[in-house]
Order: sequence, then structure tokens, then C-alpha cells
Amino acid sequence: MIPEKNVGLQALRTFSTGSLYTSDRKGHPRMIRLESESGRISMTDEVFTNLAGEAATSCFGVKGMVACSKESGRWQLLRRESMSKGVLVKNNDDGSVSIELHIGVDHGVPICTVARSIMEEVSYKLEQSTGIPLKSVDVYVDTIIG
Repeated sequence: MIPEKNVGLQALRTFSTGSLYTSDRKGHPRMIRLESESGRISMTDEVFTNLAGEAATSCFGVKGMVACSKESGRWQLLRRESMSKGVLVKNNDDGSVSIELHIGVDHGVPICTVARSIMEEVSYKLEQSTGIPLKSVDVYVDTIIG
């Protein structure tokens, strides 16, 4: 018997050969849908923001996700439950997804190395978890927290 986790990944691989489309109905979350002869899988952008935020914050040198405060205009470190505010997901016409991450890093870490590590980790985790290809992972280091 195949474990349930492997069945899900295999199903996503099967679906990824089908058609992919998004919908953006007023008042409803944006969905990414994978379709094949077997059926349909739908995922909200929130799935991608949570996976990307978790993968990025697990990398060495990352203090956390950040967002600009409306009141002060300064960058603020986000709590774990608000981390999706530092992630932007864009559904591309070719069926791929682009991710934009806003992070704060530790003082004294090599920023280029940390950013490269984040790009690789986020790409790997999202493609493995969802089966949907990533077109790009853009990392914006908005602040150094020291």
C-alpha cells in the first residue's frame, strides 16, 4: 500500500500535465486549478504564501518576513501568523507562478548568499509540494535587523 502522502504527490504530477488556470471572482480568493481527465485540484494563493514564507524564514540569516507599516512607513518584522503579508504571488499566463518575498536579515550575514539560498529553498519546496512550476522567486531585502 502506498502512503497517502505519496499518492497526493503522484496525483499532483498527473494533474500538472493537464491544464492550469486561475480565477479571480469578486469576493472569492484567487484559485489555481489543475485539471485533467481524472478530476480537478484547486489551491488558493494562501497555500503558496504560507509555503514560501515558511521556506524563506527557515533559511540561515533570515530574521523574518517584513511589511511596510502604514502608520510609520517603516519596515516591521511580521509575526508568524502574519507572515503572508511579506509574500506576493503572481499567477502567470504560461501556467507558472512567480513569488515576491520581502525579508529582514540578520546583521553581518552575506546578503547575496542568503538571497540565493532563499531562492533555491523556496523553489524546491513549492515545486515539490504543489507540482506547479515557478517562473521566478524575487527576494527583496528590505531591512537589516541587528
